[in-house]
Amino acid sequence: MKALIILVILATLAIIFFQYSRNKNIKKLFIALVTFALILSLAVVGNLTRPVIPIFIAHTILIIIAWGGLMLYLIRERYYWWVIFSPVITIVLFLLLELLTGSGHEIPVLG
Repeated sequence: MKALIILVILATLAIIFFQYSRNKNIKKLFIALVTFALILSLAVVGNLTRPVIPIFIAHTILIIIAWGGLMLYLIRERYYWWVIFSPVITIVLFLLLELLTGSGHEIPVLG
């Protein structure tokens, strides 16, 4: 599974730079690379939601959909920001849930 994730990341980078070599559009390259970094960082931050499995599964699905939004931008040059930023919803939902119900773990008191 980890190898597949690495291959998908490398394939995405290859597609981004292939599109740049065809079009020589530096603005599109910059937007695609920043969006790619944002999606990867949201995927890493999404591990925060792992204790609540339904939210984690929803976050994983939204990461895949956001990745598809990036591919759509590369192919059709249509930037759907609400699709790309959709994984933020699950992170905010998880943090709100933790704020309302607590973490369920005892915090050790040093002293």
